[in-house]
Amino acid sequence: MAKDRTDRSSQDALAREVDRLLRQLPGGDPTKTVDPDLEQSKAAPRPGGVASGATGKKEVPAPSMRAQKVGVWLRALLATGLAVAVSQWPYAMECGWTLYLFMGVIGAVMIAGGWASVWSWRVRIAPAHLLSLIVVYWGIVLAAEQILPRIGYAPEPKQWSCPK
Repeated sequence: MAKDRTDRSSQDALAREVDRLLRQLPGGDPTKTVDPDLEQSKAAPRPGGVASGATGKKEVPAPSMRAQKVGVWLRALLATGLAVAVSQWPYAMECGWTLYLFMGVIGAVMIAGGWASVWSWRVRIAPAHLLSLIVVYWGIVLAAEQILPRIGYAPEPKQWSCPK
């Protein structure tokens, strides 16, 4: 019987230690109703050395999920519109500044597609993500169409600058 008591007391001590460690985890203490992350963010100083409550500014709440989804779709459709519009480029793009301008617009297509892709990944909207990846791919195809003949990959090479 003495052995049974020592086993119980060691188990109780172990259980108390486990409970103490669990209470230290965020959200581990059921008696606390305050969010520990919120409590910690209020107490932690900001990089500028000023605590969040000392400035008097109110924190801006995060946008709702619906607003995020609308924003993602607007980004994806903006990138798609730019990708479609660049296929109707009205100027000659054989050489010179019009070629450089066209290459800049192609860069904008790829950046817009990447921007939409990142946000659609964050909000987890698969169709918008696929659409934005198609836009990025389209930008790569347009860039390759202009760059490859100018670096000697095509049978008929082209020039970057116009001959005078």
